[in-house]
Amino acid sequence: MQRKWFQYWFNSPYYHILYQQRNDAEAEFFIDNLSAYLKPAADAKMLDIACGKGRHSIYLNKKGFDVTGIDLSEQSIKYAKQFENEKLHFLVHDMRRLFYINYFDIALNLFTSFGYFETEKDHVNALKTFRKCLTMNGILVIDYFNTEKIIRNLNSCETKSLDGITFNITKNVVDGKIIKKINFEDKQKVYNFEERVQAFSFEDFERMLAKAGMVIDQSFGSYALEGFDQNNSDRLILICRKA
Repeated sequence: MQRKWFQYWFNSPYYHILYQQRNDAEAEFFIDNLSAYLKPAADAKMLDIACGKGRHSIYLNKKGFDVTGIDLSEQSIKYAKQFENEKLHFLVHDMRRLFYINYFDIALNLFTSFGYFETEKDHVNALKTFRKCLTMNGILVIDYFNTEKIIRNLNSCETKSLDGITFNITKNVVDGKIIKKINFEDKQKVYNFEERVQAFSFEDFERMLAKAGMVIDQSFGSYALEGFDQNNSDRLILICRKA
């Protein structure tokens, strides 16, 4: 089977160079607010789906929770494993494949770690696996960008210089996908990567979640958990449960 863009790019050292300045303080602020809203039990078991290097998982574990982080990127999981303890575990795993059944109290899919697949059926199947891993009263939290605002303010070309590498980035909307092309040269070799993320709206998520047997209980538009406004919010944060 041909490998997909995310299987190449997320496992590349250049991905981590380009996104090295991700804001840990912002992630912790979000987790603090989410914890205050959800009020999970002290012994709650949590699943961080597409956890990357584990910044959300590690912070949740510091708050005392039992957390499992999964990600497709071997490099990200290799890094995250240095923080493992008896209540924090990291595994290389594809979110589309079943992982435990009726086990987790809360499943988290944060920082637009969804929308990568080719068809709606693929996305619905992924949501079905999220649902199956949850206990009867389990909660799924999805944190996505607000597509409406992203498209309206799309910066079609930009350049970033990091660690001696100049990344040339172009963004376009094609066939309902936000496509980011990343081109650069390193050690006299030219590299071309891309990110292809579906431009999902609130209504798209509502429809796909219904197909997966879930409903949206609440929606927020920022990490401060302000109400979602399709025109102005930076994020689309969904609190979901089994239907």
